[in-house]
Amino acid sequence: MSEFVFKLPDLGEGTVESEIAEWMVKVGDEVQEEDPICSMLTDKAAVELSSPVSGRVKSLAGDLGDVITVGSPLITFEVNGAGGGEADKGTTAEAKKDKPEAKGKAAASGRAGGRPAAAPIATPPGADGKVMTSPSIRRRAREAGIDLTRVAGSGPRGRILKTDFEAHIVAGEDKAEARPKPASARAAKNGTTEIKVVGLRRRIAERMDQANREVPHFAYVEEVDVTALEDLRRHLNERKGEDEERLTPLPFLAMALARVLDDFPQCNAHYDSERGVIIRHHAVHLGIATQTDDGLKVPVVRNAQSRSLEDMAAEIRRVTQAARDNSAKREELSGSTITLTSLGKLGGIVSTPIINLPEVGIIAVNKAVDRPVIVGDQIEVRRMMNLSSSFDHRFVDGYDAASMIQALKKLLEQPATIFI
Repeated sequence: MSEFVFKLPDLGEGTVESEIAEWMVKVGDEVQEEDPICSMLTDKAAVELSSPVSGRVKSLAGDLGDVITVGSPLITFEVNGAGGGEADKGTTAEAKKDKPEAKGKAAASGRAGGRPAAAPIATPPGADGKVMTSPSIRRRAREAGIDLTRVAGSGPRGRILKTDFEAHIVAGEDKAEARPKPASARAAKNGTTEIKVVGLRRRIAERMDQANREVPHFAYVEEVDVTALEDLRRHLNERKGEDEERLTPLPFLAMALARVLDDFPQCNAHYDSERGVIIRHHAVHLGIATQTDDGLKVPVVRNAQSRSLEDMAAEIRRVTQAARDNSAKREELSGSTITLTSLGKLGGIVSTPIINLPEVGIIAVNKAVDRPVIVGDQIEVRRMMNLSSSFDHRFVDGYDAASMIQALKKLLEQPATIFI
């Protein structure tokens, strides 16, 4: 017997370190070459690593949440033979990103890498009681109360892919189990569940803590009559074909915000705390706060100031979808100069958004509702929506922040002026 040390390979895109998201093996386990051994988190996504050898797991580099430098030992195996050695190059192990769209196509065509795709089967648990899948799917299963051993996996060795999990939900096979019991039949509950804060969730927590600690937030809320905007949006959508994407309010808001920032450059800026310098950007690189299975991400619409309405809508759809399916490139998830965030129908009346450092401003869109409003000497039913905003009060005065939101309100209430 000899030892084989597998070092963390270069996961691409300049990654110098990675965080342990999930161990799929434990000390003492026997593994075969190409068996999945762990999932590592980069800034973009979870990357699954496979074993480069067959053998027994002797030691692991750390626990969930620990950060490992590229080239450092990750896992040590006991292998048969006297060769031993180390694996320290990315080519010694298969670093697989969970690309559900690619895998789904392979399954649909009946071939994966030139071989017939295995038919989905109920996924048996491994020796440690776990089935093979990604961390995000495990979390979604916990939240939905779904037993993963009941989900048919079409990936290698029965691994559950995102497409498998979503197909299981659509089929409604867990509805009976998930249906709430009558109050009289509910059992008493005791105990707690501990969830280690790792990966993107930890980075989100750290950035929110930093923003809240370092930035004196100035909040400003204004209501906007979006009746005319909704009429225009409805008119434009009625002219579209059945297979064309419908316009949402977001591209109108994005275009109006890009217009307004011409007159308020102090709000389209970064603060470089190390140099003590405010950097005002001439272009508007608009961050779109997007909820994903892995947490909140902010993909960027570059040069929002020069886009048409349809182009803006298409780019918002593209970057937000890329953020959700982990296909976004690193540069598509950084470099925004101001952020727009919306909870859609869950938007509530007022919110207090946290600034996305190093930016100095963020605009939140709240829910639009019909309600009676006095217009002149008449009472009319109008479509009303609140805009909630936060600014870094060190660099954006309250007067300037309020003036910017008022200018944005004027454009939204007279939507034709957005395009003039």
